[in-house]
Amino acid sequence: MNEVQETVARDESASEGLTPGGVWLEARSLRKVYGAGASAITVLDGIDLSLSQGEMVAIVGPSGSGKSTLLHLLAALDTPTSGTVYFNAKALAARRSDSLAEFRNRRIGFVWQRHHLLPDFTAAENVAMPLLMRDAGYGEALRNANELLVEVGLASRARQRAADLSGGEQQRVAIARALVTKPAVLLADEPTGDLDELNAVAIMDLIERLHQKHLLASILATHNPVLAKRCGRVLRLEHGLLRPDAAYQQAPLPVTEGEKS
Repeated sequence: MNEVQETVARDESASEGLTPGGVWLEARSLRKVYGAGASAITVLDGIDLSLSQGEMVAIVGPSGSGKSTLLHLLAALDTPTSGTVYFNAKALAARRSDSLAEFRNRRIGFVWQRHHLLPDFTAAENVAMPLLMRDAGYGEALRNANELLVEVGLASRARQRAADLSGGEQQRVAIARALVTKPAVLLADEPTGDLDELNAVAIMDLIERLHQKHLLASILATHNPVLAKRCGRVLRLEHGLLRPDAAYQQAPLPVTEGEKS
């Protein structure tokens, strides 16, 4: 991103009440328990997490460890058993249901492992859907959708039905759909999980480029170690706890003889 684009993006964030470079999403003592009594299953057991603008964080862990559950709580798609999620220092629990729906539409971009596109709608119509849901005009929504399809390299496929696109193309459409509302936060749940290695690398490149261009705060849940290593922080979710993953920490540089004390 050039200096002018970065300045504009920061000015837009400030005008929306967001502190440029500040903590935009935060979880404190987050717990999620399914069931009750002896059959209760604790999936998340006191999660603390903060995410600032410009950060890209990877969450790794075994299948069933709660990565998707955590993303759903952060996106206000589910409610925690206890603990609080904050966006821009304001608790999501304090919002009404209609306010939460607006929050998800305007502030959160979500990319799923399975793209969940409408197969008989065109690529552009799928991307435009979040704008149409907020009663944007059809023409305006399609214009914005087409701009995003240019960004993800699918301008020539805008009028193709989603069902006629390849798996990699469908995931690009899903990424464009996640960003069409100009969200502050991007949450991606195994975004390369259904793709072959070649398409997975292309999607990783795309997510990283768009994250930087739009100055997002991004969290990616992934089993892909290559994708995880490209993130600024890697956290492991296991046994309900979230901790830095030592396997991804950079080893200290060797000390030369002249630097030894």
